[in-house]
Amino acid sequence: MSVESATLSVGEFEFQCGETIEDLELAYETYGEFEGDNAVLVCHALTGSAHVAARGRFEEGDQAYAWWDDIVGPGKAIDTKEYFVVCVNVPGSCYGSSGPASTNPETGEPYGPDFPPVTVADWTEAQRRLLDELGVPHLYAVVGGSVGGMNVLEWGKRHPDHVEKLIPIAAAARLDPQCLALDGIARRAITTDENWQGGRYYDGDHPDEGLALARQIGHVMYFSKASMERRFGRRAATREAERAFPTDAAGRFFPYRDVESYLDYNASKFVERFDANSYLYLTRAMDNYDLSSGFEDDADALAAFDGEALVMSFTGDWHFTTQQSEALADALRETGTDVAHHVVDSDYGHDAFLVEPDSVGPPLSDFLEVGLDGSAVSDTAADDESASTDFAPVHNSLFSR
Repeated sequence: MSVESATLSVGEFEFQCGETIEDLELAYETYGEFEGDNAVLVCHALTGSAHVAARGRFEEGDQAYAWWDDIVGPGKAIDTKEYFVVCVNVPGSCYGSSGPASTNPETGEPYGPDFPPVTVADWTEAQRRLLDELGVPHLYAVVGGSVGGMNVLEWGKRHPDHVEKLIPIAAAARLDPQCLALDGIARRAITTDENWQGGRYYDGDHPDEGLALARQIGHVMYFSKASMERRFGRRAATREAERAFPTDAAGRFFPYRDVESYLDYNASKFVERFDANSYLYLTRAMDNYDLSSGFEDDADALAAFDGEALVMSFTGDWHFTTQQSEALADALRETGTDVAHHVVDSDYGHDAFLVEPDSVGPPLSDFLEVGLDGSAVSDTAADDESASTDFAPVHNSLFSR
């Protein structure tokens, strides 16, 4: 498989907030060969990177490594023998593209809080600029999970004539209040860390404890109750497990539980690879995304898109629920777009789109190859119509789970 990993300067860039930086750098990776009509843009999730596939080219811990290696590659769902795959690290991140930890050429110091606020629209325009530099005027498909799915929707909204297929996975038109609340608490954990220093911490200790707590809150959002019960139960951690945080006096008597140990370990690994300011910037971008912004409603925002769409959701995902995906599919149906809402019966939680390739791969592959007629693609509207036609008993909606 042909793989290119590089960083490209696209020059001065004006962010949606009106602020500019004189030289936006974008880290990206490409896989396969471009043949003029086979480009697929993959949009990464919140703390992901451009390193989608071909595991083994980075040291573990350097960045989010090959996060969709089971989906992207030769003979896989996004077959790099057929498609030219591009993934761009979003502005505001810390994996090679310009962000708060990058050097401000005016000061020679990290931007820190002087980096402009970023939005999902900024990510989309930055990707458009990079694709222009690569000589890719048109996309066969845009696919992404979680906030990467919001990035997909923004392509359908801002560049409807530049893409044929939209595939938002485990995503929604906007975040619900419960998730907004949890993200707000996560940011508070960072900004109340005494090492945060208003975001100007790069010369000293970093706000690692705050970032670790923020990550733990996020991690809980990525599981379902069922998957946490199955994975951890109420078991005590092994004797070898060491507490990563100070404990309270009573904690010396009660067990350090397996679930606590798991979250502590993963948080400690996360702070080694991610920047606290980037976490603040990227969660702000996700929380403030609203597909309908500037339009009457979601359908109006997507009205100019005349391609096909596959919306995919997971029954155990409470971060972006199946109800939210159904509302998104309804908005596309309202515009007359050919769309299917494929629901995966999974109790894993939000991260199912990353860890269940056997469920994600077949409908994704079929949709890319033959569209909505693919045998592995299902649609909630068709399911409802079939149930009504067959006079079957009122079925238990997937959305009540």
